[in-house]
This record gives sequence, structure tokens and C-alpha cells, in this order.
Amino acid sequence: MKKIGFGFLVVILIWVIWANWSFSSELPTVISEISTVSQLSYENGDSSTHDRNIVGIQPYMLETDYLTQQQFQDKLDSYFKTANDQGFFRENTMVLLPEYLGTWLVIAGEKKSVADAGNLTWAMAQLVLSNPIQFSKFYGKSDIESDRIAAALFRMKAEKMAHIYQHVFKKLAEEYQVYIAAGSILLPGPEVKNGILEVDIEAPIYNTSFIFDPEGNLFTQSIRKAFPIESEHPFVTASPTSDIPTFDLPFGKIGVLVCADSWYPESYQAIQGVEVVLVNSYCAIDGAMDVSWAGYNGAPAPIDVDLNDIGVLNERQAWEKYALPGRIGISGAKIGANVFLRGKLWDLGTDGQPFFIRDGKLLEIEEAEKGGIWSMEF
Repeated sequence: MKKIGFGFLVVILIWVIWANWSFSSELPTVISEISTVSQLSYENGDSSTHDRNIVGIQPYMLETDYLTQQQFQDKLDSYFKTANDQGFFRENTMVLLPEYLGTWLVIAGEKKSVADAGNLTWAMAQLVLSNPIQFSKFYGKSDIESDRIAAALFRMKAEKMAHIYQHVFKKLAEEYQVYIAAGSILLPGPEVKNGILEVDIEAPIYNTSFIFDPEGNLFTQSIRKAFPIESEHPFVTASPTSDIPTFDLPFGKIGVLVCADSWYPESYQAIQGVEVVLVNSYCAIDGAMDVSWAGYNGAPAPIDVDLNDIGVLNERQAWEKYALPGRIGISGAKIGANVFLRGKLWDLGTDGQPFFIRDGKLLEIEEAEKGGIWSMEF
């Protein structure tokens, strides 16, 4: 019995040492990885009558950028500072950031070994091993999702994620005096109450975006994804398209769609009457835009889709035909932008280059090998 007791203590001691050994590891210096900065001016060069602009930011994120609030803030600030130095920020500027940008804050406060894990599965396993009691608590609250492990981890870290997300974008909006269509984040029952982004641990998890004004205030309306893709179905809940909000801003009425929502006519019908449509996206797998299009993902194809395009178009061509560039007219808008998350995030891969639509036409852009910043005036 004494040997068993001693063995148990040894196991506990080893776990405690492992669970804490890399918290003290020094984090790397934040590197912006900006490869392209571009102004999308009118062809005649006359900007005198065009005092509004959309600044699309394609951040190149690394796992270590998410380990602390300061790392996350420093990374994004490097992009905002560059855009500001280029003179992109004006009185009527909207900054657009990509889908899932806030999602990987799920590793905030964890060991550096989580960021260094060779794949996402091992990274998430370390979150479980480092927080066994908390994980068990939230696993019990995640019985409405088929992937209870992923759901439990996002519930477990939801309050910290929401706090960092709001604090960082509030500071950036205040400092640079711009509107921000912040990138999306996975949160259970997110709601803005008395100016604070709160979560409801008992509620379903939504892929959600928010807008900040130049004083750092959150708009109360949340933008929840209506058409989660197949990889999200096990732990992300769909929101009705009728709940997609519009925003009356000083420079025009806008609608924001979360990634796959931009592939469905119903999303544009929900925001009809807007002047501007903004889309945030994340496309997993390196080189995904060059492969043959496999068709709609996560929900049936709309009736206007030519199924003969499957396997004929590549992924990027399908985006141009069936997503924002091809469907923006349904909303009545002629101005639009769509940016993608890029980076090195475990074994997930990333791909995509932004789309900018002005006067209903898709603009040619200078692509970014890694991070990029584009300003389109209108």
C-alpha cells in the first residue's frame, strides 16, 4: 500500500512539473511578416471626391502570437502602425480583418509547448492535460455538440478569449481612430451587455464577429455565421440568416458576412439595401485555392449553382463566381472586400488572397506572399 501511495505521489509530481515547466519559456519577438502594402486608387488618380476607404488586413499569424494578450496585441499593432504610416487611416476608414483571427486565443495563457506542438491535435491534448479539472467541468457542459472535446476547450477558455479580443481591438480602434470589423472568434452565446463582451457557457458556440467604433466601443449586434462548413459542424452552431445585422455608419450602411455565408444568396438578401459588403474568411490547407473545386461545403448548393463547375473550376475561380465577387449585386451594394487569414498554424495550412470590389467590378491586386495590407478608396 505504501508503494502504491508513493507511486501515486511520483505520478502527481511528474504531472505538476510537466504542467508548469514551459510557462517560463521566453517567447519569441513578434515579427509582422508584412510582404505587401498597396493602395488601390482610382485609375485617373483623382482621390479628391473619394474620402472613404476600406483597409483590408491579411495578417500572417504564428501560434506564439496567441500565447499572451501582449503578443496578440503587438502582432496586430504592427499591421495597424504600418497602415497608419502609409496614410491609409482617415476619418472614414473601416479596417477589415479575417475569420478565425480571434479563435486561436484558445491557447492564451498556456505553455509555449502548446504553440510548438507539431499538429493541432497534440496542441489541444496539451490543453486538456494542463487543465484536467477545468476541462472535466466544461466537458460535462458540452453535451449538445458531437465533438465534446473541442466544445469543452472553447467553453473552458471563452471568458479569457472574449476579454483579450475586446481589450485588443478596443485599444487599436481608440489609438488609430478607425472603425474595425474585427476578425471572427468562436464563443458560446456571445453578447454585448453594457459595453462588455460577455459569454454564456451554457449556450451553443457560434463563429462570431463584431464591429468596434473609433472610440473603442462595441456595437451590440453580433455577426454570427449562418452556414458553418463541415469541419465546424461538430462544435459550431448555425445562426439564422435572418439574424445577420446591418450597420448604419457615418460613411454608409454596411453588412458583414462570415466566410461561407458569402456563398449563399440568402445572406445577401438579409442585408439588402447596404452600400458596402465586408467578408472575413479563413481557407485551410496550403495551396487550397489552386486545387479543383469540390463543390459546396457544409450545406446544399443554392439552386443557381452550375454543378458542372465542380471539378472544372479551381477553388479561387469558384470563389469569384459564387462568393462575394459573383453575388454582391444581390445585396444592392457595389463596394465590397473579403480578406483571408494567413499564417503558420500547426498543421492546418492557410491560403487565399483578398477580393476588392469597387463599382461592382473585381479589382486586380498585388498579392501578398505572407501578410498584406490593402487600402481601397471609394
